[in-house]
Amino acid sequence: MPKNKLLTGILSLLTALTLSACNTGSEKTEEPMDTNNEVEESMSHNSGHSEMNHSSTGEVPDDLQEAESPTFEVGSQAIIDTDHMEGMNGTEATISGAYDTTVYAVTYTPTTGGEPVENHKWVIHEELENPDSEPLEAGEKATISADHMEGMNGATVTIDSAEETTVYMVDFMPTTGGEEVTNHKWVTEDELSAK
Repeated sequence: MPKNKLLTGILSLLTALTLSACNTGSEKTEEPMDTNNEVEESMSHNSGHSEMNHSSTGEVPDDLQEAESPTFEVGSQAIIDTDHMEGMNGTEATISGAYDTTVYAVTYTPTTGGEPVENHKWVIHEELENPDSEPLEAGEKATISADHMEGMNGATVTIDSAEETTVYMVDFMPTTGGEEVTNHKWVTEDELSAK
């Protein structure tokens, strides 16, 4: 009888190990992110959004101006027409903030090391360290003071593109399931459509 118990125990252990080895790794783990307790999700760095923080505290720079007449009012709903991150495209969003600013797509090497992040969308003018009042142009360099992604804060960025527009902070449920994303920064006006 002890031999059968030992054999049963070994078979149970092997079954558990086999099942854990079959895990596809498709589950995302959520970890707290520094002082803002933001949530991060690992994604391909080729999309420019590796380890992108889904949610934020909703805090914005003091000098960021609220939009006077945004196309999508705070509290209204819209459809997200972009795929900055997995589960975003095609979902319904609630507008949690609307601001008039210059928005940049940027390329930078994370301060934590690793491959350069190319064409990251979006960083706003007020998230640059000591920005001039005039917007930057493509090719110019700046230091970023935002932490949308791990290794972003304090990195030197090269401006890939710049556009004066209304940017939105949004709440949405990812189409892939999981928890609601709150105060996601940023989505531009042309990345939203009427519900």
